Amino acid sequence: MSDRDGGTGPLLLGVRHHGPGSARAVRAALEAAGPRTVLIEGPPEADALIALAADEDMRPPVALLAHVVDEPGRSAFWPLAEFSPEWVAIRWALEHGVPARFIDLPATHTLAWGREEREEQEQEAPEKGEPQGAGEPGGLPSEPGEAVRIDPLAVLAETAGYDDAERWWEDVIEHRGARDGDAFAPFEVLGEAMGALREAFGSGGHERDLVREAYMRLQVRAAQREFGDDVAVVCGAWHVPALRQRTTVAADRALLKGLPKAKADMTWVPWTHRRLSRVSGYGAGIDSPGWYGHLFGAADRPIERWMTKVARLLRDEDRLVSSAHVIEAVRLADTLAAMRGRPLPGLTETTDAVRAVMCEGSDVPLALVHDRLVVGDVLGEVPAAAPAVPLQRDLDRLQRRLRLKPEAQERELELDLRKENDAGRSRLLHRLRLLGIEWGEPAASRGSTGTFRETWRLRWEPELAVRVAEAGVWGTTVLAAATAKAEADAIGARSLADVTGLAERCLLAELPDALPVVMRILADRAALDADVGHLAQALPALVRSLRYGDVRGTGTQALAEVAAGLAERVFVGLPPACAALDAEAAEEMRGHVDAVHGAVGLLGEGEGDEDGSAGPRPGPRGGIRGRWHGVLRTLSGRDTVPGVVRGRAVRLLLDDGELGQEEAARLMGLVLSPGTEPADAAAWIEGFVGGGSGGGMLLVHDERLLGLVDAWLTGVPGDAFTDVLPLLRRTFSAYEPGVRRTLGELVRRGPGARGSATATASGIPGFAADLDAARADAVLPVLRLLLGPDESADATDADDSSTDGTSTGTNDNGADDNDLVGVGR
Repeated sequence: MSDRDGGTGPLLLGVRHHGPGSARAVRAALEAAGPRTVLIEGPPEADALIALAADEDMRPPVALLAHVVDEPGRSAFWPLAEFSPEWVAIRWALEHGVPARFIDLPATHTLAWGREEREEQEQEAPEKGEPQGAGEPGGLPSEPGEAVRIDPLAVLAETAGYDDAERWWEDVIEHRGARDGDAFAPFEVLGEAMGALREAFGSGGHERDLVREAYMRLQVRAAQREFGDDVAVVCGAWHVPALRQRTTVAADRALLKGLPKAKADMTWVPWTHRRLSRVSGYGAGIDSPGWYGHLFGAADRPIERWMTKVARLLRDEDRLVSSAHVIEAVRLADTLAAMRGRPLPGLTETTDAVRAVMCEGSDVPLALVHDRLVVGDVLGEVPAAAPAVPLQRDLDRLQRRLRLKPEAQERELELDLRKENDAGRSRLLHRLRLLGIEWGEPAASRGSTGTFRETWRLRWEPELAVRVAEAGVWGTTVLAAATAKAEADAIGARSLADVTGLAERCLLAELPDALPVVMRILADRAALDADVGHLAQALPALVRSLRYGDVRGTGTQALAEVAAGLAERVFVGLPPACAALDAEAAEEMRGHVDAVHGAVGLLGEGEGDEDGSAGPRPGPRGGIRGRWHGVLRTLSGRDTVPGVVRGRAVRLLLDDGELGQEEAARLMGLVLSPGTEPADAAAWIEGFVGGGSGGGMLLVHDERLLGLVDAWLTGVPGDAFTDVLPLLRRTFSAYEPGVRRTLGELVRRGPGARGSATATASGIPGFAADLDAARADAVLPVLRLLLGPDESADATDADDSSTDGTSTGTNDNGADDNDLVGVGR
């Protein structure tokens, strides 16, 4: 054969990993040669797993996962797609009953190499023509200070006059078939090119490859002794010259002497096209796995079929794309290829054509095409017979029972915790998060904000298989592992807030065996911690836990007692803790005050009974809100408390109805009097109307307060104005644009400038003494459209209209946009 030395020796098929052209060429060469055995670059520990590739439930992309038995986090992947030459070789061998073996350096050595060096190599750019995986898993980590590593394909592309290695590879390999019926010609040409590179650059900075190649040569010799020269070797093209090299057995064994070892396990795991792409953070050597998968799978007319896929995707996104668009895009891609001297349109030409014809020059829909098609979200599958840790098998069982299938594409999942299946899904996702398996991430609910609803954002990443293996040390089932992990985290928690957060997570995950341990540690920590800030940070999580216990029917008696005791300690310690604080500490304390206020509001709404039922309960905690309001009054009246905290206390009292408008205006007037330092006054204003708490709308609707702020601001001396300006800008820049615009108009207009009777009837600029019913009625048609028809309300409105002669069915009373703003006031 043309690729053998003197017509003898093994058939060396040098490939580019994940190259569809290489995959087609490998299949053609194997069909033509019909070898007695096939040797493949990969870890030999996976030989026992090759047979699973024939299982009907095995669907690429998949990956071989190897991890250290005692330290699962130390792992490596060997990903294989449908268009990977290695996968094609495996499938050919299984279909023809030919033995297949992996011949690369064993994973037991690869995984044992220095962890720091391995992490360093994972951050490097992948080398095309080199074995790909989790930081070149088939190889060894690069040595510090070694020569600069070359990219073989980039060198060949530059030599051929190309500035893009991808385009060169497409033109030379992907778009060219076997010449003159010679199935071995592509491998001969590529092998000669790599031989010239190895002569010029030696190892090219890949010094550890010399060790791998020595092991490969030993394995090839062993296969030749068993099968003769009728052996085919599928490996990275970079290694072909080294495998042709004549060396002694002793020399090769000397290179392997003294290699470190680590006991490793190996299995198949699902992989994704997205993880085959460099742009997703995992270097597997290709930018466009979806495009390569299409080229490999398309029986004919690949460009026409690709454009049809693009059109279907854009139509699904409600974009107007017709058959004429597809025809014109194909023509433009062919024209661009001819103008650029390419044998067939490549990804560059098809992308340019799609942008011009189907996307009307916009990159926004083109980004969708790139994400969904060029890269893609294909998720592979592995059969149940594949080896797995017990925790993985329990997770698979739960996923089937709960009908929660892992998917590569991100999706949102709405859960109603009143339904048994949804509650089970919630428990599973929370338990996995406790174990560090971030399959789902909580998200804000679009509909109800009640505790019986949850929204999750799900995406299954291949690396989660490693996280499952790591979590297997905690138990053989998800429940047992999460319980053991929660107990260990509670014992090792560094702060009170960490323990309270863990208690909340235990309730969400429903871990009844772990909760007593967490609660005991929580009670001990709370009793010993005297820092008010720590106590204030811990309280909100405890109160949220009470609510979660209510909706899940979990008894929370002990939790409620700890929360009440924690709240009382915060009430006692907060006023002295707020004295004599600098600006940064005062801002932090304001956050604590807000957090405690929200927690007290929830705690005062009602706490679970001893049997775990929800609802208010009388008792010593019935006046918790009243005691908290007393704390806020104390804070609002102490001069030693920073202005931002005093202003916040006044605002919270005003919002709760514990402070009248007149009293709030009086307190603001005192603070904004000339005797107060401008910086302290500005801090008070920030606490009162800042922090994204709706303070802007408060000023819009109460022009008395706005007038006080305006009068104070215009009276600030020039030398002090520059000092308070940053604080004021931070306060008012947090308002919505519409709120800022309205405030500007009110200030520009000035008090009493409305010039109407309503401006003086109430004594408040912009406010009338009584409701203007005619102006209020103007919004009713819009409200009906928003809220839907209500027959009873319509009948009532009709009766009212017949009585007073005013119509509420139309907007013919001359109300304009300004009138509607007035109704809001």
